[in-house]
Amino acid sequence: MRGALTGALLWLAAAPAWGGGPLPVVTTTTDLAALVEAVGCARVHVVSLAPALHDPHSVEVKPAALAELKAAALLVRIGLDDEPWLARPLRTVGEPRLLPGGADDLDVSRDVVLLDAETARVRPERGVHVHGFGNPHYWLDPENARPITLRIQRALSERAPADAALFEANRARFLRRLDAGLARWRAALAPYQGTRVVVAHETWPYFARRFGLVVVAALEPTPGVPPSAAYLATLTERMKAAGVRLIIAEPSTSASLVAQVARRAGARAVLLIPSVGGDPDARDYVTLFDVDVRRLVAVLGAAPAPR
Repeated sequence: MRGALTGALLWLAAAPAWGGGPLPVVTTTTDLAALVEAVGCARVHVVSLAPALHDPHSVEVKPAALAELKAAALLVRIGLDDEPWLARPLRTVGEPRLLPGGADDLDVSRDVVLLDAETARVRPERGVHVHGFGNPHYWLDPENARPITLRIQRALSERAPADAALFEANRARFLRRLDAGLARWRAALAPYQGTRVVVAHETWPYFARRFGLVVVAALEPTPGVPPSAAYLATLTERMKAAGVRLIIAEPSTSASLVAQVARRAGARAVLLIPSVGGDPDARDYVTLFDVDVRRLVAVLGAAPAPR
């Protein structure tokens, strides 16, 4: 382990600063990488520190990615408290400009209207609440791609002013594609407005609000805390009483837990993908929503779950 760390540090020391060519950008997620690529196209070289599917609290950043981070002209991150793992690689590369608030740090949450921002940072009965600064899954409302890509466009233009007009044109083209997608997704989900759902994790409030779903509960009563048997028993009774027929799961969810609750509550489950690259068809930001909306419609349009 010590040898690997020494090798990584030597590699970092040799990493050159940006000096022309595609602008090197590092992001904390594949979703942000996709949005940077949409704005920058061939004029950026983008690396995501985290894979598409990962534990949000414990990402292991590889030496090669540390070298990319050291050389980055810009670090684009989700912000809030979504990336507790980021502090360690930032300490390793030792670049003050990439630290939160630094010259080359871009927190794209700044212009987004956040949900759950009123939640107390500490809940005495449960300790630290990991989403205490607001729900960080705001990229799952496609309308939020507008302020996010605007911040990205401005940051790229500051670092490569000769390409500013190109970045603006790229973003405009992306927004036209996004608008077409929004029209398509709204039309597909319009018959299911008001559908009440239970989510496995508190990942989907932004998505639900945009498309008219109503999240009534989560399998995890607190993010990152496994549910107790008593909680699940109460939840299934609430689901039956309220007529909740759908559970939204994601790849990190325990399939057996979802199946158990669905069976007891007489509900169906749908597996949605939270990030670009989490499914082969979710190749970029727009196709991520194509995949999730298609899966939702397939389940919502099916016959009611057996009781």
